Amino acid sequence: MLQLRPNCECCGRDLSPESRDALICSFECTWCVDCARTKLPGGLCPNCGGELVRRPIRPAAKLETFPASKDRIHRPDRCGGPVTA
Repeated sequence: MLQLRPNCECCGRDLSPESRDALICSFECTWCVDCARTKLPGGLCPNCGGELVRRPIRPAAKLETFPASKDRIHRPDRCGGPVTA
């Protein structure tokens, strides 16, 4: 199940579970569309080099049983940095 992380790893912007501005890679690293477009080389995840896609929205009724993550990951040092394997 997706973690639905609460913020952009680059700028720290809050990304609610229903946000259409959240992008993820296959490892669930989470980025806002603004950072992905302007700061991430090639629009790829700087952590794994994976493709970024829009994060799906979990239906509100399911959030009670399967809540979004509260763990914030903020790594501004990765913004625009080299992609690592």
